[in-house]
Amino acid sequence: MLMEEMKSSRAAVIAGLLTVLSVCQGSLKTGLDRVGEYRQMFEGKRLGIVTNHTAYDSEGRFIVDVFQRVSGGKVAALFSPEHGLWGTEQAGEKVDSQIDPVYHLPVRSLYGQTQKPTPEMLRDIDMLVFDIQDVGARFYTYIYTMSLAMEAAAENGKRFVVLDRPNPINGYCVEGNVLEPTLASFVGLYPIPVRHGMTVGELAKTFNGQGWLSGGVRADLVVIPMEGWRRAMWYDETGLRFVKPSPNMPDLETAAVYPGLCLLEGTNVSEGRGTQMPFRQFGAPWINSGELTGRLNRLNLPGVRFEPVTFTPTGSKYQGLECYGVRIVLTDRDRLESYYTGVRIVDEIARMYPGNLEWKAAHFDRLCGTSTIRGVIASGRSADELRNKWQLALESFRKIRDKYLIYRD
Repeated sequence: MLMEEMKSSRAAVIAGLLTVLSVCQGSLKTGLDRVGEYRQMFEGKRLGIVTNHTAYDSEGRFIVDVFQRVSGGKVAALFSPEHGLWGTEQAGEKVDSQIDPVYHLPVRSLYGQTQKPTPEMLRDIDMLVFDIQDVGARFYTYIYTMSLAMEAAAENGKRFVVLDRPNPINGYCVEGNVLEPTLASFVGLYPIPVRHGMTVGELAKTFNGQGWLSGGVRADLVVIPMEGWRRAMWYDETGLRFVKPSPNMPDLETAAVYPGLCLLEGTNVSEGRGTQMPFRQFGAPWINSGELTGRLNRLNLPGVRFEPVTFTPTGSKYQGLECYGVRIVLTDRDRLESYYTGVRIVDEIARMYPGNLEWKAAHFDRLCGTSTIRGVIASGRSADELRNKWQLALESFRKIRDKYLIYRD
């Protein structure tokens, strides 16, 4: 009975995905679409694929089917990130390894007992392949699943192949402070800004080329690039349909504001989890929504306006309690400074409610990659000074980033 339920659940997920996994008229090809061009590299190899429910090609075929049909290699195992192979587990929930009931392949969880493939997991693998849709924010954990798998591949003499996909919030905008090494964690391992403006393939080249992998190891890395992607593209300009990469990332608008609104996870303000609009609305039972909305609109932050809202979360913070807060409306996403917007939102709430706002200090600092932002807000100093302070390190990062860009237009 359990196996039948698993098959039914998985079939429902696939059916839902296939309703949105079509490509509009256009010529963009992801790395997965180009696997057949690299058949010689995969021929006769036993493959371990680090992937999840986002890994479909332009014809709606899941990555396992693609590799079984056109690669010449044998898929020996799958490796799943946070949220599990089918993207159904909530943030932070540990995921067990299992046997996939349809493909009958072992699924090794990299968000359970280990976050890095073990030598035992790789014993019968010749090559690791990575294909997961990222969202373009430093603290989204899929890119660290990739980097730890790269480390394991390097340490065990396995080639590592990245099938590239678009940065959904474009590959042009770079924003925010660079992470301080003392605050490295699984929501930020390397000195990059919150909005890095890179694809997973470019990030893989950066992690590898800069010697940032543990012990300075370097993977035998191959990136299969996209065709037809330009840096200024937002995801809805690629011709690809958006598949939510995690339960609380339902659409592109959410991805656009996420680099800033995720900071609310480090406070006692609801970031909208447990509602239909996570990260696009926020609040708490003790907030005056009209007053906060007015104050935020008077900041004249580029690319956004704010509206009052009332919501009752069905999970996470304030479950079952009515919250009063603010909804974010995008007016010009190309002018949006999502991270700075998030900083200013936290700052205004702190100024209005110093007796109500509570910090989850360690987590807030991990998300920011520095304790400076919380220190400035808590002290009541101007948040404007923060953006000025992070510019020097940001320019240094841009110079590093430029060495590893694959797409130049």
